[in-house]
Amino acid sequence: MAIKVQRPKGTADVIPGEVHLWHYVENMLKDTAHLFGFEEMRTPVFEHTEVFQRGVGETTDVVQKEMYTFLDKGERSITLKPEGTAGTVRSFLENGIHGKGAPFKCFYITPVFRYEKPQAGRLREHHQFGVECFGADSFSADSEIISLVYTFLKKLSVDSIVRINSIGCPKCRPNYNEKLKEYFRAHEEELCETCRERLEKNPMRIIDCKSPVCKKIAEDAPRSIDYLCDECHDHFEGVKQSLTDMGIPYEIDKNIVRGLDYYTKTVFEFIGTGLGAQSTVCGGGRYDGLVEQLGGPKTAGIGFGCGLERLIMTAKAAGHQFPEPFSVDIVLVSADEAGAREARKLAFQLRQIGVSCEIDLCNRGVKAQMKHADRIMAKHTIVIGSTELENGEANVKIMKTGENVPVKLDAESIAKVVK
Repeated sequence: MAIKVQRPKGTADVIPGEVHLWHYVENMLKDTAHLFGFEEMRTPVFEHTEVFQRGVGETTDVVQKEMYTFLDKGERSITLKPEGTAGTVRSFLENGIHGKGAPFKCFYITPVFRYEKPQAGRLREHHQFGVECFGADSFSADSEIISLVYTFLKKLSVDSIVRINSIGCPKCRPNYNEKLKEYFRAHEEELCETCRERLEKNPMRIIDCKSPVCKKIAEDAPRSIDYLCDECHDHFEGVKQSLTDMGIPYEIDKNIVRGLDYYTKTVFEFIGTGLGAQSTVCGGGRYDGLVEQLGGPKTAGIGFGCGLERLIMTAKAAGHQFPEPFSVDIVLVSADEAGAREARKLAFQLRQIGVSCEIDLCNRGVKAQMKHADRIMAKHTIVIGSTELENGEANVKIMKTGENVPVKLDAESIAKVVK
């Protein structure tokens, strides 16, 4: 008995009839990014593991638990990208982009891989739309990035609110970390094993722990926003004022720390509203130390990542009107061998002038070919046989209405009817 072949857990197929949703959303995201002056960038789907260890952070769940890491045939440690930013920074440095003036603004659409429990809109292989801005340390960059997200969510009919926080910088973070350590040490025995390890290395990660016990303990922990230095405080005030000026609604959420170590100052999440259970549809923040961490010069940075699966799911739930799936312009139905020969020739000619068409490839009768045209939702059909060839004319059937339109049997004439 043959073994049934199935896709790996946490992956999904995008089949005809669904892929048009992806094309629509991807094109809309690209167009929105272009409105803000961002250019597309593409990086490899895997990197040397060190890129993520140094970039994402050794104390994160992503590095500790979720990465797909393996040795290649040269015994090098390779990791499938779990997020887009670290690889983009690597490319930014390796290709000398950092020396060509600021700011550098780019976006990408890429698959990412995380070994985590699959859930609605979040798979082990999912797809991420990300935007990065390097070299701009002003709060204006923060508000511009946030406004970009707000813009495409509006285009997709998704009502949302942005929740923002500031997690400080290397000047004020040490003092805050000491306050956190002092608090969590009193509960050390109750913390999960992972958080006990984090306590000395990066105590802020404990606030982000998914363990119910750790979450409960963290409820009364000190919050970063209460320990900001003057620079971080002023920066955050500038972000808030800019969002107010643009009319973008926001809430301050002291619990947002994000799941990656490279974040500094502003962090944010967009929460979908009006859909029953609220969910995060996008998140990001500032990472002013990441370029330096990966061997480059001190360079400010900010960006976000948005999962396409969850974005499409959220837009559907919001009632966004997506376009209809692709349907072929015309099916050339052959009534006999002479008709099949003419259909092959006409199909070639029609395709050269931009008309999508199908011909019979399975030696079926007229009735079966018409059923196939119905099944694939073809816009038009035309039956071609010896009689039509003798007359030099046939009828194009408009499938939606059933109306027949006489037409000469040449590609130009048919194209005028079906386009």
